[in-house]
Amino acid sequence: MKTIKSTFLLLLFTFISFANVSNFEKEALVALYNTTNGEEWTNTWDLDASIDTWYGVTVVDSKVVSLDLSFNNLQGVIPSQIGQLANLEVLNLSFNKLKGNLPESISNMQDLHSLQLFLNQFEGQIPNWIGNLTNLEVLALYSNKFSGQIPESITKLKNLKDLELGSNFLTGTIPFDIHNLKQLRKLSLLDNQLEGEIPLSIVELSSLEELVLSSNNLTGTLPFELSQLTKLKLVMVSDNQMNNDYITVVDDSPNKIALFLEDTEVVVNEE
Repeated sequence: MKTIKSTFLLLLFTFISFANVSNFEKEALVALYNTTNGEEWTNTWDLDASIDTWYGVTVVDSKVVSLDLSFNNLQGVIPSQIGQLANLEVLNLSFNKLKGNLPESISNMQDLHSLQLFLNQFEGQIPNWIGNLTNLEVLALYSNKFSGQIPESITKLKNLKDLELGSNFLTGTIPFDIHNLKQLRKLSLLDNQLEGEIPLSIVELSSLEELVLSSNNLTGTLPFELSQLTKLKLVMVSDNQMNNDYITVVDDSPNKIALFLEDTEVVVNEE
């Protein structure tokens, strides 16, 4: 009798523990389903099935750690309940038809290392709380309708490797403290309305491989010190209001990139 009672209590405890985690997170997922026209998704969910069978959802140890619903015909807004997925490491809702502002509850996802929301219709300013996601390595918000300035808080994301904010309506200048992002490999801000000079501090990004600033209102000159960045392979600064017309040409050599300034070739990186 004691064994049966112990088994029952163990099963009850397991069920309650599972419910406390999964029901809470399930509420967030169902809210997303409801606010983004889940019935019309390309790959929809059976809400009566186990969460770990739902398309794009990865569950580890009864926790939702990844949500990838890219290319899935999501239409609508991200609900505030999304922040209940506090264990999420990857959130990819790119290539959909999402709109509205980003809910502040996303800042609850302190384990998040990849936030990809590109090619949607999000609007408003890129929120300051984005700087609270200190484990972010990838931030891809390009091809939306974001406006306003690049928040200074982004320069606090010291683990960031890819920062892609192109094809929005961003104004203002490139933050001087961009040099804090020592791990940054790709910086893409093309096709916005950014102005001012490229900050000299950008030459401190020793891990930088791609610098894409084309189609803005940038002025001044391209810092020649970029030639000291040994990993830099791609520089694009055309269609700005800079003092000279820079054209980026990648040489046939695997580790060489050349900038042509009028008739003068400037080698940026060559082994």
